[in-house]
Amino acid sequence: MENEKEFSSEVAELEEAINVLDSSLSRIKWRLKYSSRRRLEIDILALCTGMRPVIMVDYGGKMPELQERLCNLLKLCRKSSTIFEQLRVMVIEEMIYLVHISELADYVRSSLNSEAKLLFVDLEHDPPKMIKQAEKHQLGVQLISIQKLFSLNFPAGGMKDDTSSSHSIDMVDSKPARNELISSHSSEIIDFSSCMQDTQVTLPTLNGWLLGYPVVYLFSKEHVADAVYNLSMKYLHIYTISVCRNGTPNKQSELEELLSFSVPYDLSIRGSKEEWAEALLAHLQEKWERCKNAWRSLQLEVSELNPQAIVL
Repeated sequence: MENEKEFSSEVAELEEAINVLDSSLSRIKWRLKYSSRRRLEIDILALCTGMRPVIMVDYGGKMPELQERLCNLLKLCRKSSTIFEQLRVMVIEEMIYLVHISELADYVRSSLNSEAKLLFVDLEHDPPKMIKQAEKHQLGVQLISIQKLFSLNFPAGGMKDDTSSSHSIDMVDSKPARNELISSHSSEIIDFSSCMQDTQVTLPTLNGWLLGYPVVYLFSKEHVADAVYNLSMKYLHIYTISVCRNGTPNKQSELEELLSFSVPYDLSIRGSKEEWAEALLAHLQEKWERCKNAWRSLQLEVSELNPQAIVL
């Protein structure tokens, strides 16, 4: 009986967070389409409940207006509820993201400690090939350097290091010191565009890692056209993780996308039975077990996509 009361209280708290979000959207007069509004709700709940450390906002408008609206939205939300206190807007070149500061710090730490296994698909050559050891590929080495820059700005120890990118990385196992980490990112927006300077790493590669995909496309800035052509000529598997929100009895919940990514069919013959697909689902199910108050169910679906023009 006590557990039921606690569960109901947590569900009510999350519903209140959504009400705060809706109220803040109205106050800044941000009129989103229904589909975009639902997507924003799912994305923010995923951040607040620890299901995802980073989400990319590719809906709701264009830069720089989108950036301004997101900053104003989070500022209002944080004034009304502490559940939003660790959320920040992050910009990398023309892309915009919402991040959970301490969850991102922990994710960066796990990536550098090789706890989060990452595979790469080399799109510079036809047919694309799977790369399992990033440190043996020039672009993989550059991506690791970017991850180390993230570790300096989102340190697992909780204190931001402002000295230099050559500073040694402290791979501690502790969770971030919450208040210290938040105060180091007290501004409304984090511009991390500098992490891409002097590298050949492309945004699709960086996004693949940031957004938590187990398989990431790898190609240099000099081979974007080759990558687009090679991927457009291939059958793809689309992997979709979907969730169903818990809600109050008078509100129906539906299955909604948490994240999705593609992998060439020839490199994912076993579909959902691929080792990395099972590992991703197990990882997210572990997170889901800790926040069942927010999500009723979680599932993985795999669909096929015929060759067609692809935008990277």
